[in-house]
Amino acid sequence: MPTSRRAFLQSTTLFAAALPLVRLNVAGAESPAGRTAKAAARFAGRGLLFDVVDLPRIRANASDPRFAEFWQTQLQADVAADTDFLINKIRLNNHVIDLLRAQRILERAAFIFVVNRDPAQLALAKLAMKRMVEYPEWDSFTEGGRQILGMQRATEGTVALLMALDWLGDDVSASEREAVEQAVLAKGVPACRAAVYGMKYPDRVQGWGWNPRSQVDELRHIDLKRWPLILNSTNLKIIPTASLGIAACYFLGRRPEAEGWLELARSSAKAFSTMYGSDGCYDEGVSYWGYTTLYMALFAEVLWRTQGIDDRQLINYPGSVRYALMMTMPTIDDHRKVTDFTHVKGYTMPMVKPAFDIVNHGDANGAVDVSVAAWIARTQGDAVAQFVARDIGEAKSLFGLVWYNPAAKAATPEAALLDHRMANDIVVSRTGWQAQDNVLALRSGGPGNHEHADRNSVIFKAYGERLLHDPFRAAYVTTNPRWLLRQTEAHTAVLINGQGHQYHDGSEGTNASWAVATVTDYRTGAGWMSVTSEATDAYQLVNSDVARVQRTLVFLKPDIVVFLDRVVLTKNPATVQVRFQVNHEDYAAKVSAAGDTFLIERPHASLLARVAPATGRVVRVDRLKLEEKDGIYPFAEIADAPALDHEILTVCSARPTGTDHGALAIERTAGLWRVSGTHTGQKIQITLTAASVGAPVITV
Repeated sequence: MPTSRRAFLQSTTLFAAALPLVRLNVAGAESPAGRTAKAAARFAGRGLLFDVVDLPRIRANASDPRFAEFWQTQLQADVAADTDFLINKIRLNNHVIDLLRAQRILERAAFIFVVNRDPAQLALAKLAMKRMVEYPEWDSFTEGGRQILGMQRATEGTVALLMALDWLGDDVSASEREAVEQAVLAKGVPACRAAVYGMKYPDRVQGWGWNPRSQVDELRHIDLKRWPLILNSTNLKIIPTASLGIAACYFLGRRPEAEGWLELARSSAKAFSTMYGSDGCYDEGVSYWGYTTLYMALFAEVLWRTQGIDDRQLINYPGSVRYALMMTMPTIDDHRKVTDFTHVKGYTMPMVKPAFDIVNHGDANGAVDVSVAAWIARTQGDAVAQFVARDIGEAKSLFGLVWYNPAAKAATPEAALLDHRMANDIVVSRTGWQAQDNVLALRSGGPGNHEHADRNSVIFKAYGERLLHDPFRAAYVTTNPRWLLRQTEAHTAVLINGQGHQYHDGSEGTNASWAVATVTDYRTGAGWMSVTSEATDAYQLVNSDVARVQRTLVFLKPDIVVFLDRVVLTKNPATVQVRFQVNHEDYAAKVSAAGDTFLIERPHASLLARVAPATGRVVRVDRLKLEEKDGIYPFAEIADAPALDHEILTVCSARPTGTDHGALAIERTAGLWRVSGTHTGQKIQITLTAASVGAPVITV
């Protein structure tokens, strides 16, 4: 018979009245790592993520200012409505929406019961488990038309059910536990294993497709034939990997196959770890970093706690939390209503709260979650991770309550992080970490899942406002008009003959394109940063006449940004358009053009751009070609007449509303650009000399 922690607590009398967290003793005498029975015994009876002795700290975290608001939203969830949904409304063939809702109800209710011992939450958690078990299948994908593939619901659902069994302990009856475990073994583990195996051995895949019994009609047009290859470098590899590994840890010693599951999961996690840069950066954007790294951490933590195997150094976790920190960009919250758009049926696309705003390259559309930072601070002893866990991003996951240690030492980020070129050629430069600080971000680098056609695009936030914008909430399916927001024309970027660079048609989902940009020069100094990025290859895939597409930025902190855009063609003169996107998500922006200038106004700040004049060059304003129901997206545009060689210099300054922009002049002499004048009492003098090969020569 397995030994419960209730029996342990009663026998020691230390916590006889404490909450029982049962953990079946599934560790065998010899693990896949060759542990001895004595070593295995050290981990017997431990919770998957925490023990009874951790509950006072977790309860204190629930009332800590860092988590109090989040915890109240959990407590305020409508138990009656959730019960009605689970009994009367849940559709047992709807995995995308309904199974996910059931899973989230289970996670929330089980955890609240652990912390508060509320019997209504126990009843709700048991009902959610029961309905999840009643689903005939747990995901929307198949292999060979037969085996369900665990990509989303079978994966997260497996973890949620096993965590719930762990947390609810002896308050789950033997028959309830048996039903859940058998469902995981029949519908969770095989689905997760099939997905992980298929990505490891794509040549052995019979064919991935849509589950004909799942309600996913809006998505069936997406071709899954190449998904074993495509997903191998995306978040949808690590989620089934971690879920399989956690299930293996749970069943080790009771199921002989579990050793094989664990070996496959560990090898898959190790292979996936190379998707992170050596500095911890992640190509899918910071939202997907949070989701992916959370599951990396969950697997590593369960593996360590239950088996004594330490894979908690698989990636550069301290570097990775610094990547997330670099992508934070808090802005001022005016509490204006922002329209939610439909993603696919049943999915709305909410905006990130301004206090948790991010550098949103690609599909990134969520705040940095403190959970991973709290885990990194705990396991790596990293003081900057503790700073992120305590002061940056949003508390939006129960796991943050488990891992956060308010007593851990925190340290403000090192000064070097104010200017950072990442291993994937994303460049972010800033004056600080608060809403009133200024941030400039350049999207160079290669393709990645969830990317947009955004090479050499720029985001600029100053004085609490997004002044050069990258629209949020682009559609995931081509039939939605907001697919346009993925294209180059929706970014602060360059068009040639009105066209952006290469991008896919969405027939295989939100997978990577072939477009590459490369940082060729990056320099920093006291109060300034300059960077040059070449995106020539990306545009040549659309127009073979392209010989150069180069963007150079000079950031004079706190609020001057100089753009030098160079486009060269070998033949067939082309028009060039340089677009500057305006943040009008809350319908509170204005943009106007006059002569060789344009002005972007937001409630708390403005951006004035001065454009070097040229024959046939026009500065104008327009908006993306979307119907009003799909959003209003204005932009300023510099349009050049047809030519083989284009050199466009734009000098932007930002100021808080009610203050004046400086007097800055642009001169062109003997192949050299000079920007000079005064701004906020500071004398400005910059020169840029474009080179036929390589980056411009810059003096500041």
